[in-house]
Amino acid sequence: MKTQLKTALPLVMGAAMSMTAPMAQAADLEFYFPVGVNAPAVATIEQLTNAWAAQNPQHTVKAVYAGNYEETTTKALTAAQAGDPPAVAVLLAIDIFTLIEEDVIMPISDIATSPEEQAWIDSFYEGFMVDTRFDGKVYSIPFQRSTPVFYYNKDAWRAAGLDPEVTPATWDEMVEMGKKLTVKDDNGNVTQWGTRIPNLGLAGAWLFGGLVKSKGDVLSTDTGTEARFDTEAAKASLEFMQRLADEEVMAPGGITWGDTPKAFLEGQAASIWTSTGNLAFINENAEFDWGVGFLPGGDGPGAPVGGGNFYIFKDITDEEQAAALDFIKFMTTPENQAIWSMATGYVAPSQAAWDTPQMQAYAAELPQALVALDQMPHAYREFATFQRARVTQFLVDAIEGVITGETDASAALAEAQEKADDILGEYR
Repeated sequence: MKTQLKTALPLVMGAAMSMTAPMAQAADLEFYFPVGVNAPAVATIEQLTNAWAAQNPQHTVKAVYAGNYEETTTKALTAAQAGDPPAVAVLLAIDIFTLIEEDVIMPISDIATSPEEQAWIDSFYEGFMVDTRFDGKVYSIPFQRSTPVFYYNKDAWRAAGLDPEVTPATWDEMVEMGKKLTVKDDNGNVTQWGTRIPNLGLAGAWLFGGLVKSKGDVLSTDTGTEARFDTEAAKASLEFMQRLADEEVMAPGGITWGDTPKAFLEGQAASIWTSTGNLAFINENAEFDWGVGFLPGGDGPGAPVGGGNFYIFKDITDEEQAAALDFIKFMTTPENQAIWSMATGYVAPSQAAWDTPQMQAYAAELPQALVALDQMPHAYREFATFQRARVTQFLVDAIEGVITGETDASAALAEAQEKADDILGEYR
């Protein structure tokens, strides 16, 4: 059921507005941003953007909602290649290798060079900074960051005779509890599945990375040149996904990302794996008692880190570059991080944001928001390599081939590894 949050977002924003001084040189900024979750993200982005513009009347800024993450990256790259890049954009953190290879972004650490700016860069959680760096430089700033968590219906737990304060910690516990939570009607048709884990497309690959992490391995290293698909951990993870369907804990076949929160709210699944970015949407719409837990793991906890960072593009004027940096610093003040996190459920990426009175009150009223923060020590960067879109598709195809019964885990992952090595070999 909905938690009534008392935080007044406009008042918080007003406090944050005094933290950046107006710039002397005028600039016209275009700002691309994506939306990948069910949250009032567009309105909140526009609210914050307008606040910066009001504080800096010598500048203009146009916030452009550019679709989902993939669409936004495509539009930004297309614009940059045509010689008309946005000054600043929120793009996937893991697109760093693609953006560097396309030579369209500049290292933020090259222009944020003062001691105060270095302290600002150092203020973000290390878990969110890992995928901002390449070759000793920081290319982006964390903002729209997330990790998946285990959302569950406490009322369904009670109906199944389960303790509503206990979530499965392991895969075996998830299967055992999931069987009790799967409900059938008199005709044998399932009316409520024990769980729902999106397994199609890029979202499926993202969540799959958490399974692999919980088995003590990773899907890619920090170099951007190595994919780790054909491993025992990946095989065990893919077999577990299939086990959930085989033992009637989860619906067989493909499961989409976008429909998953709705399925949870409508009682079609007693639990789901989805982003913290859906926290506000679920809190607003759930008509039942609900909770959040760590993702169940294979040999221990494990989760991927995802979401978007701020990038500054090349081929803009010095005035636009300076204004873009000021804009990013404004958007990532602790107070504005708090506004964004409270409005959407994304994880505020610095301790300073969590220490604000507004976030302290928010966490007290909605303790589910703290689970993602507690899970962060067990999380690792999302799959990221050069030629990421092409290489990730090999993993997507492997996962989908297994869940649709076209192939087995060993064969699918071996094929994906061979294809990935063919592409990434030239970068080593």
